[in-house]
Amino acid sequence: MNISEASRICGLPAKTIRYYEEIGLIMPGRLANGYRDYGDTDLHKLGFLQRSRGLGFSVEDCRMLLSLYEDRNRASGDVKKLAQDHLTEIDRKIAELKGLRRTLSQLVDQCQGDDRPHCPIIDDLARQ
Repeated sequence: MNISEASRICGLPAKTIRYYEEIGLIMPGRLANGYRDYGDTDLHKLGFLQRSRGLGFSVEDCRMLLSLYEDRNRASGDVKKLAQDHLTEIDRKIAELKGLRRTLSQLVDQCQGDDRPHCPIIDDLARQ
């Protein structure tokens, strides 16, 4: 099937599919006219990548996960380690966002939000 049909079936934009091919995550066959020819295996990999990216895994993590998926002799511990590392990174980002939210909330609370020019938010942003 062509890229448009593959895009429709897997729910990924054709541009994303081309990108995944460009960086070597998928390698569809080619027809005699040079057009890409996506098969069931390609669609399955695209779905796998879409779910992995949806969980926030980086492209390189997806490359590793796909490699582990294709390796029937893989150790599930390798997969778990990759997922645990990603979970740790998510927790770090959540903590960082909570800190940002706390700081911004305090600044918003301090600002009168009236017609006067004094604004604690601007003052804090301008602070060196």
